Amino acid sequence: MVKKYFLKSIVLLTVAALFSCEDDPAISCVTCNSPETTAFEVCRDQNGNATVNGENTDTNYDVYIAGLEESGATCGGG
Repeated sequence: MVKKYFLKSIVLLTVAALFSCEDDPAISCVTCNSPETTAFEVCRDQNGNATVNGENTDTNYDVYIAGLEESGATCGGG
């Protein structure tokens, strides 16, 4: 009897886990260079923000990249 409930629980948990998983959009990254800094990586996070070397900037990726380029950095590749 206990075995039956255990197996049902396992099946239900497995089904719930499968349906709760979503395909995460790919995180894209570029390497940026600036005369004032060494090369660093800027990524577009799943929420659309820029992440620099693993730290979320709480700034939209496109806005962040535009700001870097305005200040003389070059970003691309990666």
